[in-house]
Amino acid sequence: MLYLAQVQEKDAVGKTKLQLLAYEKAEYAWAIFSGEDSLVYADVGDYGSGALLLVQLSDLRQVEEVQDAAAWIVEVIQRYLVTGVTPDILQQEVQRAEQWRQSLTLQSQELGRRALEMEARRDQIQELEENLKREKKQLELEREQLELEKKQVQELLDLKAQRDQIQELEETLKREKKQLELEKKQLELKAAQISQLKTNTSAS
Repeated sequence: MLYLAQVQEKDAVGKTKLQLLAYEKAEYAWAIFSGEDSLVYADVGDYGSGALLLVQLSDLRQVEEVQDAAAWIVEVIQRYLVTGVTPDILQQEVQRAEQWRQSLTLQSQELGRRALEMEARRDQIQELEENLKREKKQLELEREQLELEKKQVQELLDLKAQRDQIQELEETLKREKKQLELEKKQLELKAAQISQLKTNTSAS
């Protein structure tokens, strides 16, 4: 992590004591160092007391790199102070950025809510489609059942019609048989009369 440090003094073994003043949280974002252990010791060369340095520390707080902070400070001045960027302006920009972030958060939440609504509607549509498929299948089965029943009724009607025809033929046959029997009796009666006439004629 990168720190802004100030040279304090050298100890008995020649190590320089550095006071950590601020640290880099992110690119273009710094914070004042408020840790209790704000001192580190390193061999930084011939920098005098009060000099400002940029110090790169490892996770174990070992000094990895040291450079004069003058150029960095001049760059900060040129970038933010020469152009008239004041702390108030920076604060306003921070507030504006925060408002923008909150607006984006609200928009994201709204989009998320709409996405959930769309998902729910899609589920409802899928459920309706499934219901329609089941109802269509049920109607198809009922139609097939009606067709089968219609066919069975037609077969019954055909059988009834055939039975009626058979009964009508049977009645006709009965009438014809009775007529034949009547004609037979008439013929037998005529034959008996003829036979009687012959007998009478022979006797005369």
